[in-house]
Amino acid sequence: MIDLDDSLAAEYLAECQDHLATAEAGLLAMEERRAGIDDEAVNRVFRAVHSVKGGAGFFDLTKVRDLAHQTEEVLERIRARKLVPTPERVRVLLLSLDRLREMIQKPAESNRADIADIVAALSALPSDGHPPAVQEGRRLRCLLVEDDFASRLVLQTFLSRYGECHIAVNGKEAVEAFRFAFDGERGYDLICMDIMMPEMDGREAVRQIRALEVAHGILSTSGAKIVMTTALEDVKEVIRCFQELCDAYLMKPIDLAQLRGHMRAFRLIQPGA
Repeated sequence: MIDLDDSLAAEYLAECQDHLATAEAGLLAMEERRAGIDDEAVNRVFRAVHSVKGGAGFFDLTKVRDLAHQTEEVLERIRARKLVPTPERVRVLLLSLDRLREMIQKPAESNRADIADIVAALSALPSDGHPPAVQEGRRLRCLLVEDDFASRLVLQTFLSRYGECHIAVNGKEAVEAFRFAFDGERGYDLICMDIMMPEMDGREAVRQIRALEVAHGILSTSGAKIVMTTALEDVKEVIRCFQELCDAYLMKPIDLAQLRGHMRAFRLIQPGA
């Protein structure tokens, strides 16, 4: 957690207001359209809400994170054509943005905010069913992107117990490995991506990887799970990475229990694994 009085927190909160304004404009346009789905507009709204959620954990803004996550899940169903954005449903999303804006404006009080009503309203919207079960006995395909040998060895040893673990030492190699995997039989399930690397940094690599998925008709939430790994001084860059649709982050030195927790949350491994 970083102090809310920190300059980085102030910058994040200001950016959140910009993200929420972007999302609101997109939803209002969606409400006026009333028919069909504008993919570009929905993706813009989704990315904005994901960016708000992404940095919230750094500052212990748990209610902001939770509400943004619930909002993001509804937007994902719209992106996947599993929920039609009728005016009534869009208005529920707009109410969620209003509540997020209120919490961002008073961050020190946000964890005491009552979000039960809006979470219930979001949950009441049509669901695409239960999340897919973890496949028993399925071996993962992991890509480890890290230029530091010691960090690479620790992660490679850990991930290898769950399946194949391929190595890239910079972002450029990561993108090439990802492209090569797409040309083969199967892409990657999990990517651990360092941020600060030579030739191409992690943020740019994530952007290009997500673009490759889009080109193959895969939404970010259905694609590879990307966990950024970083030192504390790179926090600002981690927050930026959520704008490129990474899924989580880990501070160095890597806590393998936390990584395992993310893998369980992503339903890549069984709860007891």
